[in-house]
Amino acid sequence: MAAQLVSTLRDSLRRLALLALAVVLSFGLVACGGGQAKKPPSISPADMAIIQRQAEGFLAAKDRLPELASLVNGKNWVFTRNLIHGPMQEVGREMLYINQRLLPADRAGATALANQLKSALAELDEAARLQDGERLRKGYIKVASGFGSYAEVLPAAALPSGSAG
Repeated sequence: MAAQLVSTLRDSLRRLALLALAVVLSFGLVACGGGQAKKPPSISPADMAIIQRQAEGFLAAKDRLPELASLVNGKNWVFTRNLIHGPMQEVGREMLYINQRLLPADRAGATALANQLKSALAELDEAARLQDGERLRKGYIKVASGFGSYAEVLPAAALPSGSAG
């Protein structure tokens, strides 16, 4: 009889311990937000306004690519460098400001693309300085590709209406 009572008491205590553990875990999940749907991260309106301003300058430089292509095809060393150091000079700064305001998850990729474009512009400038036609042509292809790739990281809300990145 005593053994049966001890066995029943042991089973009851085991059930009580499991119930207490289940209650503690349930409260823990609720306290940690396990039951709530998380709002996806978004760019603040202030940051989006800055991105829009900087994207205007970036896209204006991108719109000069046909002119740059014409200079490269004509092996116009001086005006190729003038375009890089003039109207396209601020592209690096604009991309930096944009990258700082993108979502944290997007920043590393955008920074890598920005660095590739800046490097391509430097290579193109060096090719023009050295008056190396083949290097100039290859450099232009990298620059055009870099502009296209970076434009894809721009948020749609930052683009002028009717414009595709």
